[in-house]
Amino acid sequence: MVREEALVVCSDKSLGAGITIWDMESGDHLLHIPTCASPSHGFLCLRNQFLVASQIHKHGSFGGGAIFIWPLNKPQAPVRSYPIEAVGPLSCTEDGLYLAGGAPSGNAYVWEVLSGRMLKSWRAHHKSVNCIAFTADGSILISGSDDGSICIWSMISLLDVADCGNMPSSFHSWSEHTSSITGLVSVSESSNYVLISSSMDGTCKVWDIVSGRLLQTQDFSQAITAISLDPEGQLLFSGSVDGRIFVNRVDIGLEENSNTISDDQLIVLNGHIGSITALSLGMSGLWLISASEDCTACLWNVRNWAVARRFTHAKGQITNLLVIPRSSLPFVENNQRVSYQPRVSLLDKYQQPSNTSRGTVAILPSYCSLEDNLSTAGFSTSSSMNNQILELEQRSTPAAIQMKVETNVENRLWATSMTRHMTDMSKHLRSRLLDLMQCRLVSTPKIDCPGSGKGKKLKVGTSPPLRVEETESPA
Repeated sequence: MVREEALVVCSDKSLGAGITIWDMESGDHLLHIPTCASPSHGFLCLRNQFLVASQIHKHGSFGGGAIFIWPLNKPQAPVRSYPIEAVGPLSCTEDGLYLAGGAPSGNAYVWEVLSGRMLKSWRAHHKSVNCIAFTADGSILISGSDDGSICIWSMISLLDVADCGNMPSSFHSWSEHTSSITGLVSVSESSNYVLISSSMDGTCKVWDIVSGRLLQTQDFSQAITAISLDPEGQLLFSGSVDGRIFVNRVDIGLEENSNTISDDQLIVLNGHIGSITALSLGMSGLWLISASEDCTACLWNVRNWAVARRFTHAKGQITNLLVIPRSSLPFVENNQRVSYQPRVSLLDKYQQPSNTSRGTVAILPSYCSLEDNLSTAGFSTSSSMNNQILELEQRSTPAAIQMKVETNVENRLWATSMTRHMTDMSKHLRSRLLDLMQCRLVSTPKIDCPGSGKGKKLKVGTSPPLRVEETESPA
């Protein structure tokens, strides 16, 4: 029925609700992780190795909130970071290099995942940041606010160390939505980058990220609370405040249009009695998963739109859901546990000066067995890690060799990924600059040629190169 996939859900009502994981094929309960209460869009899976969740409640003497990171193959003890203020929505690049978060104050933050260093903090919106998302290549960060505004940020600008003291300027800023933003989905169409946004104003809008143009507006009869797009970018799934899910085909073209969609023009899925809180597609693209305030999640077959399975979260309403490979969990088919423990880092509370040395990479001790109590094992800084290795080497233990190899491999992978990431960002930036130059040429109304009775008007078609048309000049 479903390939090796697991469904992960969480609530924002109580820390005791925690995280629940089910097998999507059998419906069996696989794992429960306590102590998590994450707001909408505040829950993600990093590199299929970690679960990351923002926490909006107070924890003991810490006010505001926290960000918890659980290694999936040993989730008993999360790494707990406490930012300067509560962080709601989270997003990470596909390669797992960067993590971004938005706050109720309107501030936004970007961290480097491996080191935990805060790379940028700035005022992104006047009101609360509701949604935040990266494009697939990680070169653009998109933020949506409670006031209906959407901002496009260039990651090259945000990562500019020489400009760390200045407030970044958005690449585009849109305010066509009249109510809070509830969803952001980006898709790449050939050389074009397209964004689909949803809002409580009952509309979904399609934007050209490069030119900043609004391409389409779809009006629904209900406020839209969550959206998802199929892998091919053809079907848009829109969850509404009354529990219905609307399915319609999206024709992403270059022509601007606006249309109101009546319910009889849509495929309407009825399976919930509470507002839709999250939507996601399975990794195969054959299954739609929906979550609702009615404390249930439904698995829909996209071939016949029937509910194949229903999951009940007894701990409270579901605010976030994820689909992850079942192999990421701390057991495999033969019930053998995985001993390798990936490294994680504490996230900075403040943005550090660019010349500040960094020596606080936190790791989970990979030499501990799964039976060890991580709550007393604690974490080690990168400076003390070398001392641990030297001490273990003196004992000639295999743990020292394992620890050293893992550290060297991860450092090399990080350097390679960083180089590839910056190269891809540079290529996409050059491509976008060429597109912008092309758009400006379109805005040139007319170029008169002296000495001739005719003028030449530059016109751009849907694809390059430029086409020159002869037009009669006025008498």
